[in-house]
Formats: sequence, structure tokens, C-alpha cells
Amino acid sequence: MGKGMYAVRKLRKDRKKFRWSDRKYMTHALNLKKKVDPLEGAPRARGIVLEKIGIEAKQPNSAIRKAVRVQLIKNGKQISAFCPGDGAISFIDEHDEVTLEGIGGRMGGAYGDIPGVRYKVVEVNNMSLREMVLGKREKPVR
Repeated sequence: MGKGMYAVRKLRKDRKKFRWSDRKYMTHALNLKKKVDPLEGAPRARGIVLEKIGIEAKQPNSAIRKAVRVQLIKNGKQISAFCPGDGAISFIDEHDEVTLEGIGGRMGGAYGDIPGVRYKVVEVNNMSLREMVLGKREKPVR
């Protein structure tokens, strides 16, 4: 590889070529995150609750994590979302409108012992789920 005074073109060409072996560069350059992500790159999304589900925790834990099946309004895709908080699932009914965001696992993946769930419920009918769980607000009747 040339390192002389007139080697700029060669150095630039090689740098462009070798950047494609970097995983982060490739996913960013090809917009792979937006293509695969049901939220299409957005930090939050709204959806309609289809059903409540219980997901068994991964080994060595033994629990049933409460989650909901949601159909996104923006593109109609169906995803599972975790309901954080003690008794939070009781504030969510079918056909409620919920706001979702990423659950915080590395590289946008699942978090902790909940297999296959990458999103969590933040709001129910435009009311914070956390405030409802803490007892500060009541769920609005639609």
C-alpha cells in the first residue's frame, strides 16, 4: 500500500473499501435498521392492543412476564410489547391505544429474560402507564 506523496487516491479508495467490513457502517449506509425495524427508525410508535399475553422468562428465572400484542397504526405490523410495573397489565384493555418505545436492550434487541420482546408500553390512551401504576392518575374512559 502506497504511503508516498501522490498516494492519496489509493488511500481514499482503500478506506472506502475497508469501511464495508465494519458492521455499524454497513447497517447505517444501507438503511438496514429502518428496513427491519417495525417502528421504521422512529423512537416511539402508537398501536392498538389486540390481546394480552403472558411470556415465560428465560432460564434460570421462572416467571410469566405480562405483555400485549399490538398492531401499529402507521404500518399495520404486529409486535409484542412488555408492560413494565406491578399490576400494569390491569390498566390495559383490548382495543386501547398504546404508545410504545424500545425496551433498551443492546443493539435494539430484547432485554433481560424476556425472549423476543423488544418494545415496552409507555402510555395507554395518552396517559402515562407509570403514573397509573403508582396511583397518581386514573385511566381515562374512552
